[in-house]
Amino acid sequence: MIQQQQSLQAYNTFGINAKAAFFSDIESPEVLQDLRRQHPERPVFVLGGGSNLLLTQDLDQWVLHNRIMGKSILAEDTDTTLVRIGGGENWHETVLWALEQNLGGLENLSLIPGTAGAAPIQNIGAYGVELSDVFERLEAIDLSTGKALEFTKEDAAFGYRDSLFKRSLKEQIFITAIHLRLTRRQHHLNTSYGAIPETLEQWGIQQPEPKDISRAVIHIRQSKLPDPAVLGNSGSFFKNPVIANARFEALRDQHPAIPGYPQGDTHTKVPAGWLIEQAGWKGRRIGNVGTYHQQALVLVNHGCATGAEVWALAQQIMEDVERQFGIALQPEVNVL
Repeated sequence: MIQQQQSLQAYNTFGINAKAAFFSDIESPEVLQDLRRQHPERPVFVLGGGSNLLLTQDLDQWVLHNRIMGKSILAEDTDTTLVRIGGGENWHETVLWALEQNLGGLENLSLIPGTAGAAPIQNIGAYGVELSDVFERLEAIDLSTGKALEFTKEDAAFGYRDSLFKRSLKEQIFITAIHLRLTRRQHHLNTSYGAIPETLEQWGIQQPEPKDISRAVIHIRQSKLPDPAVLGNSGSFFKNPVIANARFEALRDQHPAIPGYPQGDTHTKVPAGWLIEQAGWKGRRIGNVGTYHQQALVLVNHGCATGAEVWALAQQIMEDVERQFGIALQPEVNVL
């Protein structure tokens, strides 16, 4: 159950050929608890789908690969349904499963790579919706004690691409299942973000259902994002920066075309992809790495890149954007 010097190339969507000193597939909470009792001293790293990860070196830790499966309906009331999803389930397949049950709430999160267990760590989001909008609680194992834990939405302290699990509890817990509250009848559809309204209009859909939103999101994402199976990447490499309104207005005086999305009354979100493209990086290639020609926010592995090469490119982009716009980009991926 424990392999040594395991290649992680097939376990990260960048396709980086780093190795793990020790590696185990975890298929149930009981397996994890048994393994931790046998090897309590060994430092660990929890791995889901490897879609939000850049490996710049081999890992000395014991990599615990989440393979806990299962999707089920726990409870229903008049308007909502509570579902339980195993932490190792593929996220997009989870979205499709929910849609087949005629459940709404996840449609805007279609085609996001990764696992269900990793979703709350990053508070994944897309097209105006975040996981926190439907999250109710999660089940986990304390990696130091083996004790079973539960965390509510309030415990999670969700933020933009952020949560308690990404901060103080990073590598402290192993998420075994998540519970989501989805809509059964009165769906709260978000159709106003990005190219969704234009896509629905082109298709002649005036009263969309959750499946229509999902189909539109998949169409949009596939039109501008590369398939990791063909071109190694981890999706959006950087967070969209959120800056004070006064700073945004000053930038708009210098760059009238700069897009912005209000975040409450005091801040504005600026698309990182726009900043990177304006800095001249869209579609550029340096050796084995580059940015995707359709979306500057996506860094890609053109073949045999190392994680160090990808990170060097990211740092060059960050330096250029800060020099030209005075905005410090932050990676969305977990860089190791």
